[in-house]
Amino acid sequence: MPSWSRTVKERYGVAIFNFEAQRDPQLSLCVGDTVQILEKYEGWYRGCLMKNKSQQGVFPVAFVHIKEAVIEKRGNRENIFSAEMPLVQEVTTTLREWGIIWRQLYTASKKEKYHQVRSMMFDLMEWRSQLLSGTLPKDELKELKQKVTSRIDYGNRILELDLVVRDENGNIMDPDETSVISLFHAHEEATKQISERIKEEMSQTQTDSSTFARMASSPTHSLYVFVRNFVCRIGEDSELFMALYDPQKQSIISENYLVRWGSGGLPKEIDMLNNLKVVFTDLGNKDLNRDKIYLICQIVRVGRMDLKDTNQKKCTLGLRRPFGVAVMDITDIVKCKTESDEEKQHFIPFHPFMAENDFLHCLLNRVISTKTGDEKGQGLWVTMKMLVGDVSQIRKDYPHLVDRNTVVARKLGFPEIIMPGDVRNDIYITVQYGDFDKYNKTTQKNVEVIMCVCSDDGKILPNAICLGAGDKPVSEYRSVIYYQFKQPRWIETIKVAIPMEEMQRIHLRFMFRHRSSQESKDKSEKNFAMAFVRLMKDDGTTLQDGTHELLVYKGDSKKMEEANIYTKLLSTRPASELKGYTLSRSNTTLGGGLSSSSRDTFVISTLVCSTKLTQNVGLLGLLKWRTKPELLQENLEKLKIVDGEEVVKFLQDTLDALFNIMMEHSDTEKYDILVFDALIYIIGLIADRKFQHFNAVLEAYIKQHFSATLAYKKLMTVLKNYLDICCEGKQCEPILRTLKALEYIFKFIVRSRSLFAQLYEEKEQVEFEESLKRLFESINNLMKSQQVTTILLQVKCRDILLPMMTDELKAQLDQKEEKQQNQELKHCIELLNHILEVLSQPNVGSTHNHLQGIITKLLRPVNQTVIVLGKEHGLVSNFVACMTAIFKQMDNEHYSNYLESFQTNRDLVDFFMETFILFKDLIEKNVYPSDWMAMSMVQNRVFLRAINKFAETMTQKFLENMNFEQQLWNNYFHLAVKFITQDSLQLEHFSQAKCMKILNKYGDMRRLIGFNIRDMWYKLAQNKIHFIPEMVGPILEMTLIPEIELRKATIPIFFDMMLCEYAMFNKFRKFEDEIILKLDHTVEGGCGDEQYMELFQKIILKCAEEHPAIAKSVQHFVHLVKGLLEKLLDYRSVMSDESKGNRMSCTVNLLNFYKEINREEMYIRYLYKLRDLHLDCENYTEAAYTLLLHAKLLKWSDEQCTSHVMPRDFHDSQTQRQLKENLYKTIINYFDKGKMWEEALNLCKELADQFEKEIFDYELLSQNLKQQATFYENIMKILRPTPDYFAVGYYGRGFPLFLRSMWIERTTFITAYKLPGILRWFEVISSSTNTISPLENAIETMQKTNEKILTLITQYKADDHLPINPLSMLLNGIVDPAVMGGFAKYEKAFFTEAYSEEHPEDCEKLNHLKNLIAWQVPMLEKGIKLHGKRVQDDLRPFHDRMEECFKQLKLKVQKEYGLRELPDFDEKRTSRPRSMLRSYRQVSMISLSSLNAECNTPIKGPADSSVVPDSPRPRTPILKSEEKAPDRAIKEEGEVKLRRERKRQKRSSVVFADSKTEPSDTKRLSRKQEFRSDTNLSDQAEKRPSSVLKQMSFASRSVPTIPALIFAVANGGEDQNLDQNALKRMSQPTFMLSLDEDDEERKNPPKSKKASFFKNRLTSKSGEDSK
Repeated sequence: MPSWSRTVKERYGVAIFNFEAQRDPQLSLCVGDTVQILEKYEGWYRGCLMKNKSQQGVFPVAFVHIKEAVIEKRGNRENIFSAEMPLVQEVTTTLREWGIIWRQLYTASKKEKYHQVRSMMFDLMEWRSQLLSGTLPKDELKELKQKVTSRIDYGNRILELDLVVRDENGNIMDPDETSVISLFHAHEEATKQISERIKEEMSQTQTDSSTFARMASSPTHSLYVFVRNFVCRIGEDSELFMALYDPQKQSIISENYLVRWGSGGLPKEIDMLNNLKVVFTDLGNKDLNRDKIYLICQIVRVGRMDLKDTNQKKCTLGLRRPFGVAVMDITDIVKCKTESDEEKQHFIPFHPFMAENDFLHCLLNRVISTKTGDEKGQGLWVTMKMLVGDVSQIRKDYPHLVDRNTVVARKLGFPEIIMPGDVRNDIYITVQYGDFDKYNKTTQKNVEVIMCVCSDDGKILPNAICLGAGDKPVSEYRSVIYYQFKQPRWIETIKVAIPMEEMQRIHLRFMFRHRSSQESKDKSEKNFAMAFVRLMKDDGTTLQDGTHELLVYKGDSKKMEEANIYTKLLSTRPASELKGYTLSRSNTTLGGGLSSSSRDTFVISTLVCSTKLTQNVGLLGLLKWRTKPELLQENLEKLKIVDGEEVVKFLQDTLDALFNIMMEHSDTEKYDILVFDALIYIIGLIADRKFQHFNAVLEAYIKQHFSATLAYKKLMTVLKNYLDICCEGKQCEPILRTLKALEYIFKFIVRSRSLFAQLYEEKEQVEFEESLKRLFESINNLMKSQQVTTILLQVKCRDILLPMMTDELKAQLDQKEEKQQNQELKHCIELLNHILEVLSQPNVGSTHNHLQGIITKLLRPVNQTVIVLGKEHGLVSNFVACMTAIFKQMDNEHYSNYLESFQTNRDLVDFFMETFILFKDLIEKNVYPSDWMAMSMVQNRVFLRAINKFAETMTQKFLENMNFEQQLWNNYFHLAVKFITQDSLQLEHFSQAKCMKILNKYGDMRRLIGFNIRDMWYKLAQNKIHFIPEMVGPILEMTLIPEIELRKATIPIFFDMMLCEYAMFNKFRKFEDEIILKLDHTVEGGCGDEQYMELFQKIILKCAEEHPAIAKSVQHFVHLVKGLLEKLLDYRSVMSDESKGNRMSCTVNLLNFYKEINREEMYIRYLYKLRDLHLDCENYTEAAYTLLLHAKLLKWSDEQCTSHVMPRDFHDSQTQRQLKENLYKTIINYFDKGKMWEEALNLCKELADQFEKEIFDYELLSQNLKQQATFYENIMKILRPTPDYFAVGYYGRGFPLFLRSMWIERTTFITAYKLPGILRWFEVISSSTNTISPLENAIETMQKTNEKILTLITQYKADDHLPINPLSMLLNGIVDPAVMGGFAKYEKAFFTEAYSEEHPEDCEKLNHLKNLIAWQVPMLEKGIKLHGKRVQDDLRPFHDRMEECFKQLKLKVQKEYGLRELPDFDEKRTSRPRSMLRSYRQVSMISLSSLNAECNTPIKGPADSSVVPDSPRPRTPILKSEEKAPDRAIKEEGEVKLRRERKRQKRSSVVFADSKTEPSDTKRLSRKQEFRSDTNLSDQAEKRPSSVLKQMSFASRSVPTIPALIFAVANGGEDQNLDQNALKRMSQPTFMLSLDEDDEERKNPPKSKKASFFKNRLTSKSGEDSK
């Protein structure tokens, strides 16, 4: 018969279908699961899951796809991996890990990150398919690998996964094959790259508009503006200058768009109506990133000097005068944060020019800053839209917006890309400001500046000036005129557009003229001064951009127009005269009749935007190299220092010049290298991120404008020469830049050869191919070159240099003066890094002695430097990496030699102590980022080996009694435990992929160090007692690690500790106290599980079997710990539960437990946790009772408070009296919030006794008495909710049968503690049931209704301010019942002959019910009379209707049941009947929330029955509460008191107990007894064998079963003894729950039996008196 056979090739597979195991030993599979295959048999495999090899079984062959595998053996362990490409495996693992996180993001509704991860996963899946296809060429495969690794690294970062470090080829670095230093630097570099990538992503996603994302990818943008209308009351012609404005720099960034508007309210050119469109173009990404951008409009009117002048014939006309501005913030439109629609109109309000001493630009800035103005409906209406692309592009993409008539306003400056063929030659002149003396005039001048472009002979060039885009060129410019202002500031920009060939011989001339408001005077005014400036310097460069102060000349007006005179003079003020020239205010007479006026100033600024004219002399010399060929070499060398922005502006011209030089010197090699270096400099510039957009320009140049047919020969020659020099190991400085520019060098070579072949019909093809072959050979030789220049790689050099270098490094590191400057430390660490890196390489010869020298001299200085620097220093991680590298490279001999090098044991101890503290500190606060998993694991492995090596030496030298070093051993244990419990080693917290990766590479280091800790502990022998109980906590942390073998190995240490302490003290109390304390903290923090509890019990008890003397104590201890662990695990499990009731129950469990074992500190700790839970739920009464338990542990004495009884909330209290007083005040406040004023009064009175009789503080006493008065008033006037107690039972799927019966079963429950208390429910310890007939229920209902009417009447007589609603609803519900039918239903059911015949035993009860009905009528009559007095007019019809109904009811009742009369009640309080007073007081004490609710609260019957002779005595409820505390007495009334009995008895406000009482024990109690009894958590738990309250959670393991027969609250008196067996029913488990609990507990009843609990519910219930 065939059997299972071991597989050979089929070792690894992937599940392609889901397989569900039907029986053992089948193994369930999910699609994608990887399996390791062990055996095969007839269509079945036997194997295990790769993610959990403990899950083994069989599965069908057809369900698994076999893949090639690689088997790696490590000892007896066999690791199997897929044989796929490592990157494919990484992608697969990454997809699985991301998939889990992806699902978590979906369930957490993190939509944005969910879609982001989804997109990345889809990319990886697509790229994985391409990698697996095997069809990609090498270059594409390399590019794809880079994309894949980049995406994985980026995704890991945003998902907060571990950083993956790679080599240059993108492969994951193996820490075993990589030095620590290299690994550290790889982590640094990877972190930097990913951070930069994320910053780029963040900058792109800051604006989530898809339009802006598209815009960000384009280098050029445009703003389209359509002027729809301009409304402004001017009365004259006007000019509108629209531009883009940067308010931060206070500068215009675009040309002006000029619209000439007529005085009639329409454009001057009527053809432009509805056609005023402009595109502000050349905007780059830098412009879009400006903080603010405004669209501004400066309005200049053209006409009279003053609008008030009415006589136009005498006024000078045509003057340009400032009128106002209009501004709009368009930042959001430009950045596409708001949708830009060409149809949406925007209104830009107008702000008028108010004062003559103001300027347009000042008004503009003021309006922008204040954003206020009274536009009165005046302004512009425009539409706007952002467009992507330059002018040619947007004309293609948006033809409906941008046509031939659309005006183009260019940017003041170059666009970010200047394409070849984009010729521009614009010069912008901004007339800034002037300062003109009035001379012989009595007032200041009205200065007008007139500018024109003149040639050398003085002729004016026509149409050379453009005032604004959209306007026709003009021959002269005239400025705005500011009226009688000495220092006018114009800030007007105009454009000069002239042919380039004219630039050398033209200049700008400025004339200054005073303009008069009267035409007659104005005609006689002549130009009073002039200035000029040339646009091109003598060296051929243009005027520098910036501000220029021009010299102002005076003289004859005709002389000022003669260019041959003034052009011989200086045009600008020399720099030497700029400082202090204002001190001299004289005129300097010059030749030609002109004089320079130092009293006048005129300033302009210029901006040259030209692709043909440069302001750089060096670049100009290169561009015009033919004019001065002798300077060619110098100009080529200077190109490298020319500003990059200037070079890229003239990119085409510069490249043309370089290749022209190369072509015209084809017969010589003189300039070849210089031209080649200049070329790679330019290519390097374009590769820079700053100029990356010019890549397209360079590509376009190569394809369309490059024409050097012979350039390929020279380029190939120089390139090969550089490569050959490097292959020989010689220094070649340009090689790096050359290799970076290699792509474009080859593009030039290919293009040049193609042009040559086209021109010369494929000539010299063979020579070209040979040259190309030799060039590639040189490249291959360079790649194969192994030239190494590091001298440290040579052993002899190291022998000489390393001692000197280590001595110098040690001297530097040993300096204590603030540990040097950062720069010196940086140099030290860089040198040490380099040394260690060299010594870690495999083929550098023997390094043992060299490492020994470094270890001996530098290990401790490096350690001390790490300590001194601290965690925040920028270099500390580098020093830690160096320290780790040194430890990693140490072998056993290095360790031995180094430890033996210490001269004394004290020095060795100091080193150990120092190192242990350093290691512990580094483990607690890792200096590396949290995602540097590989670096952290390497460090852990190195530290583990070092710790174990040091432990061997400790055992040898510091264990014997004479040499025992307790502190050293203590530090060792703390370090080892900190190592084993560090987060980076807790595999159970990691994903499956990460866990497997760590186990395969490093193993579980926790087991190794754990076993060593165990061994080291047992080696201590008699010294163990020194570490008890201090080491209990650390060992406990170690044993709680969820690794079963580690737990089995380390839990016996606890028994050994018990033995040690027992042997010394005959008990192990210290150990017990410590482990209980530590268990509480560690389990609450998330450690421990049920497996640990069972394992602890099993191991400790097994150890105890061998030691009979201690066995009994150990059993008791184990029982104690198990009970504690049960409760702590329950407590931890419900801490995240939505039901705070469950959390409260578990907290009370722990309270009981710590009280039983007399752990007062822990008891108080959980009291405050319970208090906080109550406050979160606003259970103020229960919070008060909880704090009262703490207060009862304190005395009214001046003893100092111990630390464990001092809670965090009352840290200012020093003595027990102070603490108790503060606690009482807090409790009183809680009782006040919970409206439990009766209890608050008791505490107030106790405080008052202290203030009056003990500390004599009458100020506090007066405050206390005022507070008591307030509470009494609240009791009398404020309505409170009724405390309802109810039980909830779980009875299976359906309702119990007895619920279908008319009879009512009443169950009386006796709870463990009285209600209200520290919880809103308590365990039911016993119950009794009796049945109530429908007739008896009717009698009780009528009793309650009558009592309610009487009580309400009493309250309304006492307080005239009570709202009338409760009384109205109660009376109307009885006299005019709408639904239930009132007592008429009783008449139909009981007052019939048939009923009397069937139930003759109920005769007395029927008479009783009739009597109650009869007595209700006079009560109703009193209530209706009272209602009539209090009712308002709007409710009078309601009252009348009620009176009418009552009359009919009264007649009927008196006829049937006779007449009853109540005595008249005086309004005064003193004459109230006693019964009513009692009823009133009782109601106030039980806190009724609304008196129209059915009252289930017990009420005492009236003492005096003469008032209502036939009224039945209200029954005392039979809800019972057992009290078993020895110091608590029960009053004769049956009340259960909260605290010890005092002389003055008090009334219970909530619950009446059974009349059976127990005598109180007045014997003096011990401190322990006081702690255990001064609470309402008394010793019931000790006296009840099995019904101890565990927790409310249904997950609890220990809730007892209390059988209960019904769920109802007892309300009858003890005199009710009905037949207990009247109805038979099944007994069911019952709980006492709050109605506001989660319905889930009712929908899902537990299968097991549960204990019964009471809950206290404070609600208002609608009146259903007749129900």
